[in-house]
Amino acid sequence: MAERRMLSKGIIDSDNFVDMSKDARLLYYELNLHADDDGFVSSPKKIMRIVECPADALEELIACQFIIPFDSGIVLIRDWKIHNYIRADRYTETRF
Repeated sequence: MAERRMLSKGIIDSDNFVDMSKDARLLYYELNLHADDDGFVSSPKKIMRIVECPADALEELIACQFIIPFDSGIVLIRDWKIHNYIRADRYTETRF
């Protein structure tokens, strides 16, 4: 898995992103840092506890369509390919 992550200014400078709460924006940054090479995050609730975000921050990211939730609890960063392009020699396929 890659050790470096990028964020697209086109996404984080958008009005939709800036209009979210500070907690939701912080959680989005952290989810991006902890995502695998395909943008999947296996433990978003653990990350929420680490950064001390309220549960509604995750719900806000879902409502604003920045992440896609799955019944298993895993979330997917919706704009992952805009933020990060990983070269084939460094790519590790997701287990999800």
